[in-house]
Amino acid sequence: MPLYKIAHKQLELIKENAFRLEKDIQEIVEVSLGSLLGLQLVRSEFPLGGLRIDTLGYDKDAQAFVVIEYKKGSNYSVVDQGMSYLGLLLNNKAEFILEYNERCSASLKRDDVDWSQSKVIFVSPSFTTFQLEAINFKDLPIELWEVKRYSNNTVRFDQHKPAATIASIKTVSKKSEVVEVISREVKTYTEEVHLKVADPSIADLYARYKELVLAISTELSVKPMKQYIAFRVKTNITDVVVLKKSLKIFVNLPKGKLDDPKKLARDVSEVGQWGNGDYQIQINTDDELEYIISLVRQSFKFNG
Repeated sequence: MPLYKIAHKQLELIKENAFRLEKDIQEIVEVSLGSLLGLQLVRSEFPLGGLRIDTLGYDKDAQAFVVIEYKKGSNYSVVDQGMSYLGLLLNNKAEFILEYNERCSASLKRDDVDWSQSKVIFVSPSFTTFQLEAINFKDLPIELWEVKRYSNNTVRFDQHKPAATIASIKTVSKKSEVVEVISREVKTYTEEVHLKVADPSIADLYARYKELVLAISTELSVKPMKQYIAFRVKTNITDVVVLKKSLKIFVNLPKGKLDDPKKLARDVSEVGQWGNGDYQIQINTDDELEYIISLVRQSFKFNG
């Protein structure tokens, strides 16, 4: 998509400043890994098992490792390479734990990691039609992100969403032991997976809540996790746990920071819960939805 700037009341095309090397893309992404992808940088250029991971990241929300690869050309298979890196990750868990602890001065244990949410991200200035089609599987933990740099020092960073997610990767790779192992251990989570437990009225309520939250800002995105659905900018501003008869809504603000005149939110700062933030609201109708959105706006201002 071309970009323009207004110059002398006319539109002037902003030319693309193409990346010369994959390393140029890597440097831009790694320096802003938290704001771009919400990840903690563990290591750049991590060699293991005959492969070399360009960037190893860690998703603190999902408690999972993320492998990031940078590409300039188009002569590669995202599925084959993605599965190779996932296999490397799952077969060398101790090495990844050790790398994290040494690089991040931490004491992460093997059981602290949710290996089922491991994934691979490819970052490239462009993807072919075949590569885009390759991610149209409901259980494929691979993401494609397109990055473009422009002459006015602007960078565009967009995720390619799957066009359809009905078929399983196992249907086209029945003879692959690697795919079979990864499919058993790694799980992908979608809004549809969460909404399967909900009554139709609760699914409709979630759709309405989602619409109102996303209307707060175009910067917000939806990120389904294992236990909840997150709405985030740099971090989560609100999380939703979908139940059969209700929604549990979490407002990501620390205790004492929420202005809630109606006292609708419950303080869960000292209670075990899946969502982020110290405030929880449980609803089964849309009666207070507009008011709840006003609370979520406070979280957006605090965390945005």
